[in-house]
Amino acid sequence: MLTKLGQKFTDGFTKYMPSAYVFALLLTIITGVLALAFTESEPIDILAGWYNGFWDLLAFGMQIVLIIITAYCIAQSSPVKKGIDYISKFIKTPTQVYLIIIAFGALLSLISFGMVVVTAILGRELALRIKGIHYPFLVACVYFSFNGWVCGLSSSIALLLNTENNFLIQKGILNDTISTSYSLGSTLNMVMILLFVVLSPILIWLLIPKSHEGKELKDLQTSIDEEESSVKEEAHSYKLPYKALSDSLNNAGWLQITVAILGLIYIIHHFTTKGFDLNFNIMIFIFFVAGMFLHMTPMRYSIAMKRASSNISGVLFQYPFYAGIMGIMLASGLGEKISHVLVSIATPESYAFIAYVTGGVINFAIPSAGGEFAVIGPSIINMVKGLGSPTDVTAMTARASMAVAYGESLSNLLQPFFLLIVFPVMGKGIKIQARDVVGYLFIPFVVLFVIQALMVTYLPL
Repeated sequence: MLTKLGQKFTDGFTKYMPSAYVFALLLTIITGVLALAFTESEPIDILAGWYNGFWDLLAFGMQIVLIIITAYCIAQSSPVKKGIDYISKFIKTPTQVYLIIIAFGALLSLISFGMVVVTAILGRELALRIKGIHYPFLVACVYFSFNGWVCGLSSSIALLLNTENNFLIQKGILNDTISTSYSLGSTLNMVMILLFVVLSPILIWLLIPKSHEGKELKDLQTSIDEEESSVKEEAHSYKLPYKALSDSLNNAGWLQITVAILGLIYIIHHFTTKGFDLNFNIMIFIFFVAGMFLHMTPMRYSIAMKRASSNISGVLFQYPFYAGIMGIMLASGLGEKISHVLVSIATPESYAFIAYVTGGVINFAIPSAGGEFAVIGPSIINMVKGLGSPTDVTAMTARASMAVAYGESLSNLLQPFFLLIVFPVMGKGIKIQARDVVGYLFIPFVVLFVIQALMVTYLPL
């Protein structure tokens, strides 16, 4: 029954849901109209906010690009391919693939949401090796698997609350930092992790499509992958038929390994002096250095990077549009106004649920946890201050803030923004769009919404 229901939702999304880029254009217009209708901003101010916002996610967008291509570069190395070949020997059926991808991805996401790229690489490679896999459903599984990143080490809102002199403290909204023991280390968060690692695979198992006819990876391919020849073979093809200094340098393993060792020394220094401080920048640097070790020579590494960079156009040109939407929300005050309306009905019993819904709603316009919390965080925390006593305001603030994070992450299942991270890997050489994937996630969205709403409201910290 669930499978048939899931297929109906999938058919509906396929029929009505536009591409991620069209989704961004529609959201831009809708956000602009709402800003005109419900704020006192002048049209030119809204346009200026849109324009200025366009450039606010450039650094973040570049980080996403680099984490995609460095992870994909690693996946093309001989040791990783051999490892995937070894793993695939023990995975015999499509059902095993779906369940392993969900559980594996959920665990990786606790390190960072950028690790979804690694899950995507594994998923694609397994799809090439195992027959009978419904590929759009597998893409949905990969995308679903990173939903629990807000419970892990890269949870931006939790880390922000525990950052010295953060913008909330500078503005006098918080008096002091809030330890991650109240957020990431809470009972609520531990149970939430179990939800993603244990319950999510069961939920996906119940939704596996009955038929894969016409939906395997080979059925969707529109071009032959250039990786048919190995990176090593392509590197060899560039060599001149006679000895040349340029070839010696291009294939000088000692040169690349020397630089990689320097990078490794810094990585060790970073974690030795800062503890397990894992952020986007150090993750990307680790991927850079790992790729240098795995590909051995400058020529092989350059070829792997070229191949990894061939399908990132969606990230490059769509991120600025979402940044522009965030710019409208900030410049017009629309984001703050929406959050004020939602929190105005809050009570000591419902404040966490209100924060959860607020996080989910605002995420459609600002699909970035950090950017979203910059807009609605002050209102959420002021709401808590108005409800709680001085003795429990810290715990209540942590609960409300994490509720925003959970809501923001869950609504990503219906917001195709972060599919831009998955598609460069899993969509390479095939015809696939957001509408082919998101329909499979509607039932998980509804089920998790009910469970998470109950958890953020009633589970103790």
